[in-house]
Amino acid sequence: MNAPVKPLTLPKKDRFDIPDGVLYLDGNSLGVLPKGAAERAARTITQEWGGELIKAWNTAGWMALPQVVGDRIASLIGAPEGSVATGDTLSIKVYQAVAAGLKMRPDRKVILSDTGNFPTDLYMVEGLIKTIGKDYELRTVAPEAVADAICEDVAVVMLTQVDYRTGRMHDMAALTKAAHAAGAVMIWDLAHSAGAVPVDLAGCHCEFAVGCSYKYLNGGPGAPAFIYCRPDLVETVEPALAGWLGHDAPFAMEMNYRPAMSTERLRIGTPSIVQLSILDEALNAFEGVTMDEIRAASIRLSERFIQEVEARCPMLVLASPRNPDNRGSQVSFAFENGYEAIQALIARGVIGDFRAPNIMRFGFTPLYLDETDVVKAAEILEGIMASEAWKDPKYAVRARVT
Repeated sequence: MNAPVKPLTLPKKDRFDIPDGVLYLDGNSLGVLPKGAAERAARTITQEWGGELIKAWNTAGWMALPQVVGDRIASLIGAPEGSVATGDTLSIKVYQAVAAGLKMRPDRKVILSDTGNFPTDLYMVEGLIKTIGKDYELRTVAPEAVADAICEDVAVVMLTQVDYRTGRMHDMAALTKAAHAAGAVMIWDLAHSAGAVPVDLAGCHCEFAVGCSYKYLNGGPGAPAFIYCRPDLVETVEPALAGWLGHDAPFAMEMNYRPAMSTERLRIGTPSIVQLSILDEALNAFEGVTMDEIRAASIRLSERFIQEVEARCPMLVLASPRNPDNRGSQVSFAFENGYEAIQALIARGVIGDFRAPNIMRFGFTPLYLDETDVVKAAEILEGIMASEAWKDPKYAVRARVT
């Protein structure tokens, strides 16, 4: 007897506050506001901080909130409970992970990455190298050349799983296996993966992973970052930034640092409680939905969008991998006047974004997008391109954030 067909569970638009008349295809940059998040922030500020004052660290569970949120993120990225610490920014977590990885391979001097990596990851490595010694080397190769570039002088391989410009997706399991075969430490940046594509950190056995929570996790602007450390390593990892709340007993006020015997050692300073409370509330949007369901819906939406845009706007060139198995939850098109075209789209209620030099990016978040939204966005884009509305000089004025 055939098993009953599971009813379609996506989208969950009733879990979000989306402005009327807006088609939001930029969740790969900043997620939308989940319902309940504003109320949770207000409660944290007025009832907890306002009413409980410093007592709220205990009475409102503030001290435990970074671990609570870390475990909720862990469930979305294939990691076990207790293996994800939250707080600080993604850049700081990149610094922590790379510095720890280098200490694990003291006889090697190369950090390997690729030319498609998000620039700030590379900036943080450059800064780390300047701090610890100029005999270290940041080596970058083309994304497709990474596997062949992993050799026995590489200490750390640091890659972003999903390319921020094109959505091209690395094979996490294969590259982690290659890094380990060469004796290197593997670090993954999940900024464009967490909440968007299924991730199996436990299965791939990487040493570290980092990520942000303001994109597909909908934690809001400035939402805290996270860092994963493989459980069998955590008691030997040496934090480069040894902070008060990474201490084994913060309130013992010992003069010397003694790291916590858990992933908590990768915490640094006082957590941003208001932001963490918003993120905790935002993660409720994933309840009852699996990452496999999200991925399947994402592929359906992105495939339909590509089909519609290519049929309607032949002047746009697909910059993302054609095979959906090789891209994340975004689609990018190249167009010489991509900035202007995106501004014209935004003016008409379709929000995507632009990345230099010519990339128009569109993110697909199945929690609050459906096929009707995707087709409508393509229709509006067609109107702009056919009428050349993007040529209006006002759309060429560059804003600080693109």
